[in-house]
Amino acid sequence: MRTKTTIGLLCLPLALTSSGCMSAGQHSSRLHSSQEQRLTVGVVQKEIRNGMSQADVAIALGSPNIVTKDSDGMETWIYDKIATEASYSNDSGGVSGLVGAGGVPGGRSLVLGGVGAGYNASSGAAATSQRTLTVVIKFDKASLVSDFTYHSSRF
Repeated sequence: MRTKTTIGLLCLPLALTSSGCMSAGQHSSRLHSSQEQRLTVGVVQKEIRNGMSQADVAIALGSPNIVTKDSDGMETWIYDKIATEASYSNDSGGVSGLVGAGGVPGGRSLVLGGVGAGYNASSGAAATSQRTLTVVIKFDKASLVSDFTYHSSRF
């Protein structure tokens, strides 16, 4: 009985730590930003064409950030996206040593002593960059795409 209890107690920490672990990819897929459709220059070039309806544009690109009308009642949709990318790298290492002493065989005296030394070092770097994409889509009186432009930058 005691052996089963001991084995159960030894297995409990292993079960608890392994059941809650997720990989970095699994964590990333649960983020709100990774679940959204990615608006890229390639998507705009591939999907948007003159003569498309507003509904088709909304299906292809999602909702615009800004909707305006000019004095003639013509609508313009503006998609303005900004993304920040961050990357991190770090490394650490070290060397350590220990020398100790014990008792004398057959004797009654006990000699204790020790010498220890160690060296630890770590280094790291971080970098961030930003990307922007602005898409401007103009519609005619029939609510069809009459013109569109886009601008992308990275810094």
